[in-house]
Amino acid sequence: MQESNDIVITGMGVVSAIGVGLAATLTSLREGLTGIGAMKYLASSHRDIPVGEVKLSNDEMMQLLGTDYDLRLSRSALMGRLALREALETSRLTPSLTPHLVSSTTVGGMDRREAYHSGERDCDLVHAQIATHNCADCTDMIAEPFGTFASLTTISTACSSATNAIITGANMLRSRRADIVVAGGTECLSRFHLNGFNALMILDSGQCKPFDRDRAGLNLGEGAAYLVLETAASAQRRGVTPLCRLSGYGNACDAFHQTASSPDGEGAYLAMQKALAMAGMKPADIQYVNAHGTGTPNNDLSESSAIRRVFGDTVPPVSSTKSFTGHTTSASGSIEAVFCIMALQHQFLPVNLNWHTPMDDGIVPVTDSRVKTPIVNVMSNAFGFGGNDSSIILSNSAL
Repeated sequence: MQESNDIVITGMGVVSAIGVGLAATLTSLREGLTGIGAMKYLASSHRDIPVGEVKLSNDEMMQLLGTDYDLRLSRSALMGRLALREALETSRLTPSLTPHLVSSTTVGGMDRREAYHSGERDCDLVHAQIATHNCADCTDMIAEPFGTFASLTTISTACSSATNAIITGANMLRSRRADIVVAGGTECLSRFHLNGFNALMILDSGQCKPFDRDRAGLNLGEGAAYLVLETAASAQRRGVTPLCRLSGYGNACDAFHQTASSPDGEGAYLAMQKALAMAGMKPADIQYVNAHGTGTPNNDLSESSAIRRVFGDTVPPVSSTKSFTGHTTSASGSIEAVFCIMALQHQFLPVNLNWHTPMDDGIVPVTDSRVKTPIVNVMSNAFGFGGNDSSIILSNSAL
């Protein structure tokens, strides 16, 4: 039985390289279909770098949204609108309820700025291409067609952004600043951040292999996902059935390095411990961990160390779903939260694609989607540059 002050998830929407919408996404996850492949939509000279692109052009996304051609709309905003629309529909939210929106991004409208600097400089386009660059503008454009939100907040903490958006929304509910919050993130591919990761020499020239001994780096991806969070009392008043509970969450920052994880995974360890403490759970209560699992030599070894510090000799099933979508950076936390909710709803383990050989001192990830024990509580990790690390725990709403 849920307490009235419990935080529950009542709706969700998702767009990524493995599908537009919940149904297509679930099919890809259950059938092990990756979305990582050759670059099609990003106008980069690095055509040999595999990426996890959403399989729609900007024009096709506008058509799906029923939107007239609008130069202001970055790819991040378009994907965000698709995911937000599905989240609102599945939660049966109406504009009169005026929820709060907490959205995360780091790229924002960078793709529009890049179009400007590539020579698309017609005078009529300049304002649309430059004035919509920043992250807060992206949030404004995502919210625009959906009526009035009580407030708009933008989070940008690199790869932990979307999970921190969820945490921010949960804190708004716990402090009674809100009854309903829509939280998540969106991120499109851009030449700037593709080139940045390439300069760090952490991109795999093939499909990424998280937690594999021969892992060579990550694949960048793009996408968006939003979750509708509300108190159990609010859901009861509205007559909606929760998808799951948000049982606990934690954030920590070890500030070990600008881009590298600490060898012992201190920040990751602290974030997971805080999430367990808030949930009032022991490590043995977790049946699945959706790892940050980027596929870089540094992250996977550091995260393995942190997971073993938390779970000891009884590590639950762990996988990285970035082998499906690529690393969607600021959107990854909410996209992977949707995957975790699907695992709870449908009782399967999202597998870790492309894994073949165990790492030295690393975890052995899930390669079989069948569950051995019922999945009741799942943990989702999202770790950002600068050691800004976050973890959330999602639980079966009926228990």
